[in-house]
Amino acid sequence: MRLFDTILNALFPTVCVGCGEVLVGNERQLCLHCLNQLSYTGFSRLDTNPAEALLMGIPHLRGATALLHYGHGDIVQHIVHSMKFHGNSELCLMMGRQMGLDLLQSARFDDVDLLLPVPLHPLRRLRRGYNQSQLLCQGIAAVFPRPVDTTSFRRSRYTRKQSLQHVQQRRDNVNGAFRVTRPDALEGRHVLLVDDVLTTGATIRACCDALSSVPGISISVATLTIAGM
Repeated sequence: MRLFDTILNALFPTVCVGCGEVLVGNERQLCLHCLNQLSYTGFSRLDTNPAEALLMGIPHLRGATALLHYGHGDIVQHIVHSMKFHGNSELCLMMGRQMGLDLLQSARFDDVDLLLPVPLHPLRRLRRGYNQSQLLCQGIAAVFPRPVDTTSFRRSRYTRKQSLQHVQQRRDNVNGAFRVTRPDALEGRHVLLVDDVLTTGATIRACCDALSSVPGISISVATLTIAGM
């Protein structure tokens, strides 16, 4: 098998998601140079941070964090695009593990009961092959062990891509797009809502609007990236 892997890698070399260079040695998905270029936010270790400021006023919100800064044309954008549009499920799990390691650095998330991925509409999930937020949750759970709940919270209608909308259009687009299907499973729990990109906060706010109907719920938010900060 090792010989087969060597031949396969020689014929079809794996390249870095960030820069396109061939990966060598133990490098996976990202070369060491690109790994060292990632712009970490450090939000999880701050008492207050820009992610929380963006989501200010959400009922039952306990805290929020984002792992990386997102910029157009940078390595982080290449990571997100590879996860969402190029079928790179392995990268989703890898970045989820990095999110989990970051969450372990902050006592603010110690009492989280379960991980709740922002749901995709079934049609979009069928097209993509997976929900990247769910895979991020699985990666998080590998190092920050919490159950991943994929049945209690659903997207109830199909929406246009948020990236194509302006601020108010984003809010209108996802307004009422989510619903709780098993409130008993979330009642009195501290849930960590997980997504890939935090931009205007419209999607997270729409999710929290639906979740706020659950008695005794507490919500924290963790995203892989934050844009515009």
